[in-house]
Formats: sequence, structure tokens, C-alpha cells
Amino acid sequence: MRSVRLLAVLLVLISLLVPTAAFAAKKYQVTGIVVEIGDKVIVVEKKDGEKWEIDRTPDTKIEGDLKKGAKVTIHYTMSASEIEVKK
Repeated sequence: MRSVRLLAVLLVLISLLVPTAAFAAKKYQVTGIVVEIGDKVIVVEKKDGEKWEIDRTPDTKIEGDLKKGAKVTIHYTMSASEIEVKK
């Protein structure tokens, strides 16, 4: 009887976690050399010479000494700020 109750509790907990995982924003990453740093933006240059400009906030977690010339990996998500439907 105790194992049936435990199984029921586990199933409820799993069912509560599934919707959260399904709607979590997909995470991406880019690695490159820092070419510019600002309070609200960081620019990195990838191996192929392409430059990526990525917004950052005061909440952005930084590990290590962030400075020009440093090799970094930036983890980010994408979100829409505006959507325009064309007719």
C-alpha cells in the first residue's frame, strides 16, 4: 500500500514538472573573442570573422575577468520584442 502511494506522489510531481520544461526558453551559446564591452552590450568576434552583438543586463552573470581580447562563451536565449503580421 505504501509503494502505491509513493508511486502516485511521484506521478503527480512528474506531471507538474513536464509543462515547465516544455515552455522553457531554448538556450544557445556563441564563443569568440571580446572586441567591445559596454554596460548594456558585448560584441564578440567568432573564428570566421563574424561579429555578434549581444545585449546584457545588470543581472548577467559573469565568471572571470571580462575584458577586450578575452575568449568567452556566451549563453543566451532568444525572445521576440515585437511581431508584425503582414497582409
